[in-house]
Amino acid sequence: MHTYSFEKLEVWQLSRSFRKDIYRLTIKFPKEETFGLISQIKRSVSSIGACLAEGSGKMTSKDKAHYTNMAYTTSLETLNHLIGAMDLDYITEEEYLLHRLKIETITTKLTGLRKAQLG
Repeated sequence: MHTYSFEKLEVWQLSRSFRKDIYRLTIKFPKEETFGLISQIKRSVSSIGACLAEGSGKMTSKDKAHYTNMAYTTSLETLNHLIGAMDLDYITEEEYLLHRLKIETITTKLTGLRKAQLG
């Protein structure tokens, strides 16, 4: 089976694991948030890896960097949703801080990847 270039990226692997963590975290959110915050946070966390996958298929380094930047911005969107979840007492501050650290690791690696793509 062929392994695509994005699958080899450590940051993509981290985003994949992070997505699983967030999906598990949202299980305990109130059911009335199914089409609200749960949907929004699942979309944003899924978009991190999706942007990396899509960008890996682009021809130019500039285009690849654009999608890496989109992955960065959706990481920040996910962080915003986690802050909201904490504010609403859906997650504890401890859970928030744990996941915030994971986002910081991902965004740091995305910044490095983008710099490498732009040369």
